[in-house]
Amino acid sequence: MKATDTIFITGLALHAHHGVMPHERKVGQSFSLDIVLDIDLGEASRSDRLRHTVSYDQVAATASEAFCKKPYKLIEAAAGAVIDAILARFPRVMRVGITVHKPHAPIPATFADVGVVITRSRET
Repeated sequence: MKATDTIFITGLALHAHHGVMPHERKVGQSFSLDIVLDIDLGEASRSDRLRHTVSYDQVAATASEAFCKKPYKLIEAAAGAVIDAILARFPRVMRVGITVHKPHAPIPATFADVGVVITRSRET
């Protein structure tokens, strides 16, 4: 039976230039990312060796680079770029879930949070 294990990063704060509105792309704004990685951690839990897992700091660096590399009109596209980058760099990761929070979205209403949640699995 395959283990269902998870590595997560919550609240990765990034400044990027995503949005449909011209001022969003010019000035940029803060985003917050929650990343969940499904990975078998059985070998890492027995060996206590970093090479049997993925490094949190490398995941954060990969996500940050992919998210901030270029401006996207849609946060859906930015989230997809993060997922693609993580799956490409970390072959042990079987599935990636990402929540992108856009706390300063240009919505003429009071709201607590707005964003997208995307999950993608590795093709087997």
